[in-house]
Amino acid sequence: MMSSRAPRSDTEDRPSPGELPLGRDLDRAVSDWLAHLAHDRGHAGHTLEAYARDLRQFLGFVASHLGYAPCLGDLARLNAKTVRGFLAQRRRTGVQSRSLARSLSALRTFFRWLETGDTLKNRAVLQVALPKIPHSVPKPLNVDKAMSVVSPGMDADLDWVAARDTAVLLLLYGCGLRISEALGICVRDAPLPGRDTLRIVGKGGKERMVPVLPVTQSAVARYITLCPYPMTPDTPLFLGAKGGPLSPRLIQLAMEKLRLELSLPATATPHALRHSFATHLLSAGADLRQIQELLGHASLSTTQVYTEVDRDRLLAVYDSAHPRAKQS
Repeated sequence: MMSSRAPRSDTEDRPSPGELPLGRDLDRAVSDWLAHLAHDRGHAGHTLEAYARDLRQFLGFVASHLGYAPCLGDLARLNAKTVRGFLAQRRRTGVQSRSLARSLSALRTFFRWLETGDTLKNRAVLQVALPKIPHSVPKPLNVDKAMSVVSPGMDADLDWVAARDTAVLLLLYGCGLRISEALGICVRDAPLPGRDTLRIVGKGGKERMVPVLPVTQSAVARYITLCPYPMTPDTPLFLGAKGGPLSPRLIQLAMEKLRLELSLPATATPHALRHSFATHLLSAGADLRQIQELLGHASLSTTQVYTEVDRDRLLAVYDSAHPRAKQS
């Protein structure tokens, strides 16, 4: 029963399930679930938004079939056919397998949470198989191209914006950071000369320590020296042209410009620098577990995709160098 959960204030700040009309008990359950994901599981804002959107779309599908606002009792009576119908409708609108798999994963999480709290038990969602997702392998830059991305920013005559972009890109390639992690660094945590490690809070609130190369420390120090805006310990380290927090889109645009100037492939994105960081470490003999820790992956299986990248590289070297391979 819903009374098994700790009561929450109606004025408590928590994610909203949206404007979708629902039965009062279901509306409350959805709000409690999203609050649980935010406060107890530590999910990031964009993850909460995606889960809320997926659940709202499913409940909208259920409401359209019932002809009225669904309640918890309606969810208890759902069957696997209804869930498959929802996925089929979404696919007809052009939604790809990866998004469908995420939607089904969100529904499974919600129904498991309802069962754990003795609210209701319905295994219909668990009976539906996850859509098959095409296997994708990270597309890193080779060492020379990765170096070409960060090397121009070391010129002495660059303005503060170019110095800023170089510092960000060095954090992505030199530390393996996600772009959100790099832009989330505060001034007090700036990796300046003498500070050779950086504490990062990644996905799911997972903390990790990453080493910072001297060249990256110097690039960050140079950017701070050139930046025309005042900085305090609590402000974001990287600022935009008007002095506000730097938008990830500006780094993406900077990378697009470099792609044209350096004739880089279309896969050369800011995130490709993180892929390059992992792949180049693996090629140099780094342990997969160490790379997992540096990247902040919760599961080693996520890191293992880089072994496929490295295998492809080794096969390419073999094909170009081995005498018998050349003869064929």
